[in-house]
Amino acid sequence: MTVKNIFMFCDANLKKLAFVLCVFLPFFQLRGRAIADLIILFIGISFLLHSFFNKRYYCLLHGWFPYAMGLWGLIVVSSTLNGSAHTLMESIALVRYFVFAKALEEWLLDSRQKQQWLGLSVTLAGVWLISQCWEQYLFGVNIWGYARWKDGALTGPFFEPRAGPPLMVIMFPGLMIYPMRMVQAKEPGKKLLALGVMSFLLLTMVIIGQRMPALLVLFGFFLCALLVKTTRVPVILATLSGFVGLALLPFLSPPAYDKLVLHFVQQIGHFSQSAYGQIYMRALNMVHAHPLLGVGYNGFRAHCAETTYVYGIPQFAHLVAGQEIATGCNIHPHNIYLEIATTAGLAGLLLFVCTVLIWWKTLFLAALASKELMPSMLFITLCMLFWPLASTSSLFTERTAGWVFLMVGWGLAQARATSGTQSTGTGTGTGTGTGTH
Repeated sequence: MTVKNIFMFCDANLKKLAFVLCVFLPFFQLRGRAIADLIILFIGISFLLHSFFNKRYYCLLHGWFPYAMGLWGLIVVSSTLNGSAHTLMESIALVRYFVFAKALEEWLLDSRQKQQWLGLSVTLAGVWLISQCWEQYLFGVNIWGYARWKDGALTGPFFEPRAGPPLMVIMFPGLMIYPMRMVQAKEPGKKLLALGVMSFLLLTMVIIGQRMPALLVLFGFFLCALLVKTTRVPVILATLSGFVGLALLPFLSPPAYDKLVLHFVQQIGHFSQSAYGQIYMRALNMVHAHPLLGVGYNGFRAHCAETTYVYGIPQFAHLVAGQEIATGCNIHPHNIYLEIATTAGLAGLLLFVCTVLIWWKTLFLAALASKELMPSMLFITLCMLFWPLASTSSLFTERTAGWVFLMVGWGLAQARATSGTQSTGTGTGTGTGTGTH
């Protein structure tokens, strides 16, 4: 056996193993994040080895990837200037997420069948998540024996209230895709069933009791009605049923009503004095003090208690008057764009915005061009994930990054398949819907 044959054998088997691990990734995102991180790292390294030995560097030099690498480089430079050796090593390791997304786009999800397998895995993860939420709601505890959180939020399969964000990510490509397809059927029974499933999914998100995921899913329903014309009426009706569920929430789940409605209204009414308002002000003060490169990876967490950043912008000083320093301090700024700005400055923020805009444009064009539903579902998901007016978890923790870059890579792979369909007439996308736009 020649060296070339040995390499081709190893390359093919690495790809098979990487794909199997990718299919299991959604389950490890729910339980076993250390394993999920290792899967992401393995897929990224395998892709780089494949690109190196096959001399396929073109994809790394064009599109969104150079912008992402520029952002990563600024994070590393800022962490070198502002952080410890440990922080520097963490910032260097962030490259794995971008490479992982590129691997899915260019290499791993290169066929309709593979994309369908990943879709099935995401669906099963979503069904498991929803079943645990309803088990906890109906019987008081989930399968592990954990009760709902002290503020009334359902925790699903977790100990803490973390069910909302992953369900938001899974909602459209993993769950809504099925009733959306049923809506396109001619049978009235299937249309009615689809409306019931949509309403059930939205009601589940409401009774979980996490404000931002629920608001973003409502935003996703709005985008869905705009983008997919043939499903507009059922989506609107399901959204109305969600508002009915919200109105009945004092009877269905009083703790969720207190958190979703009463506490939310109170917080918005005095936002500048709330914990979120103070955190955002602290982040803006930090960017004001370090506009070019920010303060590096985990810089907000390390420096937010410093008095320099409490009254950093004189024009806004009255907004933090009388507040304790700890009020505006947390492990991250609770907004992706503020997190990037504090980590890599306005230069990094510009590169990040360019990257996100390329992702949005690519998936939006694919959604318009495709007769299938999945590109639209993934575009909606990325709109929810990167909506700027949202309180979010830290982008670069595995709990968030694993889902975000999985959806980015999957969506870009779908866009490539749609482009291939348009140019060669050999459909490679996932989904079976017809006439959606």
